[in-house]
Amino acid sequence: MIDTIRAYATSGPPIFDRVLQAMGETERHRLIPPTSCADAYADRPLPIGHGQTISQPYIVALMTELASVKPDHVVLEIGTGSGYQAAVLARLARKVCTVEIVAPLGEAAAAALKALGHDNVDARIGDGYRGSPECGPFDAIVVTAAIGHVPHPLIEQLRLGGRIVMPLGRASATQELSVVEKIALDRTTTRAVIPVRFVPFTGPQN
Repeated sequence: MIDTIRAYATSGPPIFDRVLQAMGETERHRLIPPTSCADAYADRPLPIGHGQTISQPYIVALMTELASVKPDHVVLEIGTGSGYQAAVLARLARKVCTVEIVAPLGEAAAAALKALGHDNVDARIGDGYRGSPECGPFDAIVVTAAIGHVPHPLIEQLRLGGRIVMPLGRASATQELSVVEKIALDRTTTRAVIPVRFVPFTGPQN
């Protein structure tokens, strides 16, 4: 799996050793349904139930790299899913707060993350559109579902100089994996990195 990610990175955005080490140390097979264990380290998305998927490892690595997570950072993840992205982030950040709107997925992920010893992960059930203000402010935010705009609550909860990594665009079409940087209290910049396909953002979005 790591060799495949390295190969992608030679012709695309770079992914550095710190992220690759975190990926290599994370037991992906323990964070997916047993029916998918045979494909746990294949570089492709896998179904995790309730109409949701776990992203291919390369995309997890790329989003983690783009988030530019430092050891003293507090990171928010929107869309816990199986808990895999949170587990990778937990190896790089001081604290990870992760929010999942589908209760059975969030509960299973919280149990799996605890079993793996990730005591620096705070997993919650809730509407990720609203972020997690009680856990913030955040140095980085990773959004693992597609939406056509950047939720304003996430921008508010992001520290100055922080970044949001997320797929921007309609769920029914190809989206752009984008990096949104907060360069002033009332100003952000956005750059597109690569085209992606993510499941739709779930929630009221208002």
